[in-house]
Amino acid sequence: MPSEEELFALRIEKRERLLRQGDPYPASIERSHEAAEAVALLETAEAGGAAETGAVAVAGRLTAQRVMGKAAFLDLTDGSGRIQLHLQRDVLGEAFEQLDLVDLGDFIAANGKVFRTRTGEATVAVAEWQVITKALRPMPEKWHGVTDTETRYRQRYLDLMANERSREVARISSRVVSSVRRFFEGRGFMEVVTPVLQAEAGGAAARPFVTHHNALDRDFNLRIALELHLKRLLVGGLDRVFEIGRVFRNEGVSTRHNPEFLMLESYEAYADYRDVAAMVEELYRHVAQEVLGTMQVEHGEHRLDLEAPFARTTFRRALLEHGGFDYTEHRDEASLRAVAAERNISIKEPASWITVLDLLWSTLAEPHLIQPTFVFDYPVEISPLAKRKVDEAETVERFELFALGFELANAYSELNDPVEQRERLQEQARLAAGGDDEIELADEEFLLALEHGMPPAGGLGMGLERMMMLLTGEQSIREVILFPALRDRQ
Repeated sequence: MPSEEELFALRIEKRERLLRQGDPYPASIERSHEAAEAVALLETAEAGGAAETGAVAVAGRLTAQRVMGKAAFLDLTDGSGRIQLHLQRDVLGEAFEQLDLVDLGDFIAANGKVFRTRTGEATVAVAEWQVITKALRPMPEKWHGVTDTETRYRQRYLDLMANERSREVARISSRVVSSVRRFFEGRGFMEVVTPVLQAEAGGAAARPFVTHHNALDRDFNLRIALELHLKRLLVGGLDRVFEIGRVFRNEGVSTRHNPEFLMLESYEAYADYRDVAAMVEELYRHVAQEVLGTMQVEHGEHRLDLEAPFARTTFRRALLEHGGFDYTEHRDEASLRAVAAERNISIKEPASWITVLDLLWSTLAEPHLIQPTFVFDYPVEISPLAKRKVDEAETVERFELFALGFELANAYSELNDPVEQRERLQEQARLAAGGDDEIELADEEFLLALEHGMPPAGGLGMGLERMMMLLTGEQSIREVILFPALRDRQ
C-alpha cells in the first residue's frame, strides 16, 4: 500500500493535470438543490406520476466511487445528506475521463435530472460535472471512521467528516443555543453584549487569564463571568437582560470543564431565586421539547424525566443525607478539615473553610443528584453576591440545579445592599491574601454602580455546554465543544 507521502504526491500530480484543464478551485458554482432537497423533489415528482425530475444542480464531497467500464456511480455528500450520481461515457464524452483525476474527499458539482435506479436509489443522471475542490489528503477510512479520541478532538473536521454522530451532536448543540435565546426573548428579556476584557475578573470564584493591552499599556483579565456588568444594567434601568457569551477560567480540564465555555446569564428586576427556579424548570422543558421533541432524556444508564416536577432539597439537608454531617456544627476550618480527614478526602494547601466545604460538597453530595434537583439555601460564606435569608442570617437565597451528578445552573436573589456587599467582598479579599486563589474578588466599578441603587432581582448563570451534554447524552464536555482545549501535540 502506498505511504501517506506517496498518496499526497499522487494527488498533487492530479491537481497539476486538473489545473492544465481549468480551475479545480473555482470561486463559485451554481447549486440549485441540496442533496436532501433533490431526493425530496424526486419523491414529489413520483407522487405526481412522473419518473424523473427536471434538471437540478448539486454539489458536495465525493464519499464513494464505483467505476464500471463505461459507467460510474458516485456518492455525493453535503450538509443535508447524500445523493448518488450516475455518469456515463456516452453522455459525457471526454468529461468522463476526468474520473481518473478524482479521489475520495474531492468536492464535485454536477447537474442533471433525478431518477430512481432499479435498486430504488435516488440518482442524478449527470449531464455535466466538474471538480470544484481537489483534496490533497485522503478522507478517514470509511467503515471505521475516526475513533482515536486525540484525533477526533484535535482534527475535528475529520471527526465531522467521518462520524454522523458527531455531526448530530453539533446540530443539537447549535439548536440548544437558539432555543435558549428564543425562550428568553419570549419572556421579554433583552439580549446584550458586555466586555470580554475586564479590569477585574469578578462575578465568580475562579482564576482568570491575563493579557496585556499595548496601546493602553495595562493588563486586562479575560472575563470569568458575565454577572457584574449585567447587574450594572439593572442599575441603569434595564429590568430584564440576558447574555450568551464565552467566559474564560484558567483552571484544570476534565470531562466537565474546559478553560473557555459558553455561559448564559440572566437578571430580572423584582424577581427572587424561587422565581428564577420556576423559570429554569420551564426553560429545560422548553429546550428539550423544542430540540429533541421529548422531555424524556436517555443518558447512559439513566433516564431523566424533565416533565416531572424537579426535586427540591437544601444544601444542609443534602450534606446530612449524603455526607453524614451538619456543616453548621463545623464553622471553623480545623473542624471541617477533620470531617474531610475522616472521609479520606485530601485537601490542597492553602485552603480556606470555604474551599474545604466546597470540596466536601462536590465529593460527597453532588454524585448522588441524578434526577434534576434544585439545591436551595447555601452558607453565606460561599455565596458573597447573594442576599441573606430573612430568618437565617448565615444562609443566603441561592440555588443550584443538579442532574447526573453535576451542576447545571446557579442562581441568587441578588445582594443589592452596597454596604454589605463591600463588607463581604473585603472578607473575600482577606482570604485571597491568605493564599486561597479561588475567591470572589472586589470590583470597585461594580460597587460604585451598586451605590447608585439596584432593584431587588433574581440572577441566573448556566454553562450551556452542560445543558448540551445532558440533552445529547454525552459524558464529556469535549464532545459538545467543537474545538476543546488540548495539551500540545506530542
